[in-house]
Amino acid sequence: MAATKQDSKAITLRGSAELVTEFFGYGINNILYQRGIYPAGSFRREQFYDLTLFVCDNKELQEYLSKVLQQLKEWLEGNALQRVVMVITQVDTEEVIERWQFDIHCENSGQATEGDDKKPTKKPPPAKTKKDIQREMRDVIRQITASVTFLPLLDGQCAFDLLAYTNRDQDVPETWEESQARIIANSEEVRLRSFSTTVHKVDTMVSYKAED
Repeated sequence: MAATKQDSKAITLRGSAELVTEFFGYGINNILYQRGIYPAGSFRREQFYDLTLFVCDNKELQEYLSKVLQQLKEWLEGNALQRVVMVITQVDTEEVIERWQFDIHCENSGQATEGDDKKPTKKPPPAKTKKDIQREMRDVIRQITASVTFLPLLDGQCAFDLLAYTNRDQDVPETWEESQARIIANSEEVRLRSFSTTVHKVDTMVSYKAED
């Protein structure tokens, strides 16, 4: 019987978690920049995904995001993270006026388990290189940047919150608290591109308060 060689470039669960977490870091920072949540002067430029991206230098914000992203990465490695949502609210009224939603799907759930005499019903997705994956992530970031052409202007001072949806049996750290879904009533929704690491697939959508 001929031996077969496993593709050493195949993305692992841990590698996928790192790539997706990296995307969330750049994606969140660029939404904050594009939507003017922090002053433009507080952002530095970084070259990544063959794009010029913006990362906020606010120390308090970066400490907060670092802790959040680390926790998201742990949940991704445990296949426990289902959705990440970034909500933008008006400071005065606390009304949610914009909602960025990232739905996360595990793509390797169709594999057979030991002792199962049935064949997998779902074929594994074709292998991708890290460059292929980052190219797809770049396309999503580009759409986030282009969204300013159709999203309404944000009036007044705005703030943001991050929500994470996990499996029901997942332990939640004490530093996290329960939250409502923060849905926008009478909203418009726009679906953006998706990307896949072959382990995780992430669908992106933005909703915003419709004009009366």
